[in-house]
Order: sequence, then C-alpha cells, then structure tokens
Amino acid sequence: MTTTANTAPTVEHGTTVFIPLNKLKKHPKNARKTPHSEASIEAKAASIAAKGILQNLVVEPETNTEGEPTGFYLVSIGEGRRLAQLLRAKRKQIKKTEPIRCVIDTANDVAEISLDENVTREDLHPADQFERFRELSEDRGWGAEEIAARFGVTAHVVKRRMRLGAVSPKLMQVYRDGGLTLDQLMAFAITDDHARQKHVFENLSYNRDPSIIRRDLTKMNVPATDRRAVFVGSQAYTDAGGNIIRDLFTEDRGGFFEDPALLDRLALEKLERIAAEVQQAEGWTWSTAYLDFPHANGMRRAYPHPVELSEEDATAYDAALDELERLNAEWEDADIDFPPEVDARLAELEAEIERIDAKRHAYEPDEIARGGVFVVVAHDGDVRIERGFIRAEDEATEPEEAEGGETVMDGVRVNGDGEILDSDGYGDGEDGKGGDETEQEPEEEAGDAGKPLPDSLIRDLTAHRTLGLRLALGEQPDMALIAVVHTLAAQTYYRGGSTAHCLEISPSSNYLGAHADGVEDTAAAKMLADRHAGWAADMPRDVAELWGFVAGLDHASLMALLAHCASLTVNAVKLPWESGKRRAHETADKLATAVTLDMTAHWTPTVRAYLGRVTKAHILAAVRDALGDEATERIADKKKVEMAEAAEQLLAGTGWLPPVLRTERPAWLDQQAETFATEIAPEAQTDDHFAIAAE
Repeated sequence: MTTTANTAPTVEHGTTVFIPLNKLKKHPKNARKTPHSEASIEAKAASIAAKGILQNLVVEPETNTEGEPTGFYLVSIGEGRRLAQLLRAKRKQIKKTEPIRCVIDTANDVAEISLDENVTREDLHPADQFERFRELSEDRGWGAEEIAARFGVTAHVVKRRMRLGAVSPKLMQVYRDGGLTLDQLMAFAITDDHARQKHVFENLSYNRDPSIIRRDLTKMNVPATDRRAVFVGSQAYTDAGGNIIRDLFTEDRGGFFEDPALLDRLALEKLERIAAEVQQAEGWTWSTAYLDFPHANGMRRAYPHPVELSEEDATAYDAALDELERLNAEWEDADIDFPPEVDARLAELEAEIERIDAKRHAYEPDEIARGGVFVVVAHDGDVRIERGFIRAEDEATEPEEAEGGETVMDGVRVNGDGEILDSDGYGDGEDGKGGDETEQEPEEEAGDAGKPLPDSLIRDLTAHRTLGLRLALGEQPDMALIAVVHTLAAQTYYRGGSTAHCLEISPSSNYLGAHADGVEDTAAAKMLADRHAGWAADMPRDVAELWGFVAGLDHASLMALLAHCASLTVNAVKLPWESGKRRAHETADKLATAVTLDMTAHWTPTVRAYLGRVTKAHILAAVRDALGDEATERIADKKKVEMAEAAEQLLAGTGWLPPVLRTERPAWLDQQAETFATEIAPEAQTDDHFAIAAE
C-alpha cells in the first residue's frame, strides 16, 4: 500500500508513503553518531541524481510530549540518503518539498534496526567492484568522467578502479583468496600485459614488496626521467606510435616509455639532424651521433686556440660594451623596472658581446678540414656536442727529420740521396751491410769521418750521458719540476707524446664512466673538462715546442699545470676484487684529508644516486644521521619507493654524505681551532675589556 503522508491522518506500520523532504528529520536514536563524510554524501547525491533512490528510507511519525503527531517524520534508516537529497535541494537540483519514498516502522526499536542496517550487511568485495567498473566502461562505452558523475567520485578514482579491474583474472582470484594484498595488486596494475603479470608473479621471491613488483614489471621499459626520454620528449614519442605506461597508484614521474627500441631510434634520428646542422654550419669533415659518448674512440683531439679579433669585431665589441655600461649606469639608481625597450636592448647587447667573445678561440682551419664532431645525449637530456676529433687516417703524415739530413719514413732511415740506411747508418755498398767485401775501400780513408757512428757506440756514450743528466737534474729541483711537467703534459695533450720526452714517467688515467653511469656528465666533470680545455687552448700545436712553453711559465702557472696533469691520474675507485689495494685506498683517504675534499659540492643523496639503491634501513639511517629521530619516524612506515623519494627531499641541503664519501677533518684545523680557543680568543676578549674600560 502506498499513500501520501499529508493526506493520511494516521499511517499503519509497513505502509509505503511519499513524504516531503522538508518534513524529514534525523532520528535521535539513530545508531550512527559519527557524521557521514562529505565524500559519502557527495557520492550518494550523484548516485540518486543518476538512478534515483534505490532503497526506501525507514521512518516513524514524530510526536510531541503529549503523544500527538507533529507532521514531521524521524528517519531511522537512510539518514545518508536524506542528507544527499538536502544537498541536492541546496544546489537547486530539486525542491525542498521533493517527495521521498519512505516506509513507516512503528513496531521495531529504532536503535536496533539502525544498527542492524550497518552491521549485518556485507560490503562488495573490492575485486568485484573493480571488475564492475571496468565492465561499465567496456559494455556501455562510458568514459571515466561519465562513470564518476554517476557514482559521485573523481575521474581519477574511476580510472584507478578500472585499471585494477583489468588485472589478469588469475591474479584477481589470488587477490580474492587473500594471496595478494591490495598494494601488491596495485603494483601489478602498472601494466595491462597479462602474460607479463603472470611471469612476474610466478617468479616472485619471498620479497613481495610492491616496489619489487613494479621494478620487475618495468625493467624492460624506460623511465620518463631517463635522459633519452627527456631528450626525445613524450609528445614526439607518442606521435611516433609509442605508448607510455602510467602508474595511477604512485608518483611515477611521467611514467615509463614502453618501447625502448623506438625511443632509441627517435633519439638517434634527432641527434643525426643536429649533427648534420653542426657539420654544415661549422665546416667539419664528419659528424657522428651516439646515444653515449664513445670514450674509446682512439682519436686525437684538437682544441680551439686563442685568436685575435678582426678590427670590425673588436670595434663592434667595444661599442656594445660601452653602450651596455652606459645603460646600466643610467638605470642603476632608478626605482622602477627597466622599460621593455631598454630591457630588450640590454638583452641584444649581451647576446652581441657573447657572440663576439666566442670568436676569441677558434680551431685551426686544417683541424676543421680533417676533424669531426660527436653529438650525444647528455646526462640531463640535453644535447652534448664534442668537437675537434681527428681520425688516424686523417692525420697529416710528414717524414721525421733525423741527424745529418736523413729522414725517417715508416720507421726506415733514408739519406739525402734516398738511399736506405742500415742500423749503423751505412747504405748499400758501404761498410756494414749489402756491399761486396772485395770491393770495399780501406777502413782508414779520409771520407770515413763523416759517416754515422755505430749504434753500439752511440748506446754506450748516451748511457754515460744519461747518468750525467740524472746527477745534474737531481741537483736542480726547479729544472726537475719543468722536466716532470713537460713529460706529463706531452703525454696528456699530444698524440704520440710518449716519445716526446726523456723521463720514464707514464701517467695513467682510469675511465670513471665504466664504474659510475653518468659521472662523466656531472657538474664536477664539466669543471674538470673546462680546466683541461683551458690548458689545451694555451699550449703550442707542435709537441716540439712544448718544452719552451713549459720552461717559460711562471712558477704559479707551472705548479698549476703540474697539479692538473697529476690530478688526472688519481684513482680512488674501490673494486670488490682488488682487495690488495688497501694501502692505496688509505692513501686516497689521506689525500682527501690533505686537500680538504668536500664532496657536498659535487654529490647529493638523490633516489637515483643513492637512496633508490640501498635498503630501507640505510635510508632511515641516513635521515636519522642528518636530521634526528623525529624526521626518521615521519617516513618509517612508508613503502620503499615513497621512503626514498621523501628522504631525498628531507636530505636536500643538509650536506649529508655516506661514510665512503666523507673526508676526515685535517689535524691542522683542530690545532688551529685549539690555538684560537686557548691563545687568540682570550687575548681578543682582554683587548675588548680594555677598550670598554677606556670608553
């Protein structure tokens, strides 16, 4: 039986009636004392708007103290639906007098039935919920936004439930049976490849942390933070047909590029276009594109040398500099910002000065004519252009001059007449080799004095000379310094420089890129490369002129060049199989202390560099060491990936370093501090007291 409450003076128990919304109140005996959340009311309002009220409200008539009806009804079951309709009325979607279908209950205890309503019901299993959301999308063609509007949730929530509903049915059943947690299921949802999900699940070890599952599912993909992905860009990649996997349940920093081969091809194509442009614009003989810089290229490298500016460029440079200084001085004391036209002119002048400054160093024309360029992807996703490499087949091959007008071609000595000489300096038909003994002239002819000395005698004499040089050089430290610097510089900067010195000192430089990916592209590596290129630009092109260059340096410059060449030979890399190098590592520690190395200037504890490669215990220990227990407790309950990312933010700017990167404080600093505390500080304090007393 259905009736309208306004027309019936009395309504029997169990009757279905339509009651105006503004005549409904919350029952004071309702079991729910904790208010409904705003999200819950929003969801109910959206559901009712789309589908109507699917479940009747249960009410009883309100009476006054004398037991007479007041005309209002108290809601025993369905308070959330009442609040949802009130929200819709507030938003002018319905009237305040909207009739609400209700069932009269005057027999049951209100407290009991309202409790029963919320206790005896069983929520839909999350797996069923996820699959039903997916089916709504597939069967009815609804998008996430439309589904969200019908259920009062955000589109993001719907997308997450649909993604979970797309997990392999086998894994979904494992989740239903309690074999997977929701966090683990969310980790599997990062990809919709059921075969891949099954393979990873079957090969999981005892460690089923969601971060491990995500790592195994995406190890064949490329993170969006990878330098290749940054260089190509997500738009170009997707335009080429690539797919980006997005993790809807964690911060994925742009997702994962699913097709590494496509990404590499796009990166190489872009690099090749840039390489061709550089080659054409600058005139190099060749240009080659690589994803990674080919360190083992075996080529000599030429560097730009200082050149004089043309009269036209020098005049333009001075004029731009004068105008820039004039404008800066004119607006220096102004309280307002630069007018747009002045700001634009300043930018033009700075660009002009920078353009002309770039002309102060240039490659020799023959180096450009024989050299080439490598174009690679830098560690930060930018393009990296390395110029001046000369292949062996493009090297100039000129015969070397020997004593007495002889030349050396391909290791063979030839005299002025083009005649090949033997090891003792004799040609064919002469004493030594190749002549007929019966036709040889007597040994004591006058012309014999001009012939080269035998190699055996030269070896004997130069051994004595070497001994004399060792004795003399050991007595002249300043000259020994020049000789050492010359030897190091010859081998560091010149192809074939190992034969251009007489000290048997051989510098060796370990390639660090083989031990730490990206180390050659860091800011520290850039500073070292700039210092190296600076010296290269100042050095003579011919190694034969290097001695004069080194000998002509002042003492400070000579020591600076020595320090640079020596620095390239430092090797403090610890390898697990080199257990016998303990003393070498101890010496490296002492060297770090001696030069007061501060690694905080060159390294920070990021997820990529450290935090993502250690255990949770190491992460917590780092945060505790830097910030104390309170900060550690804030991230202690997080998952591994989230903990590493949070720790990166916490440790930023703290100067924290892992023990292997720390430098022991030099003893002289402690002594200096002690001296200040015991001697200088008291005297200064006394002087202050005298000054105060004098005043």
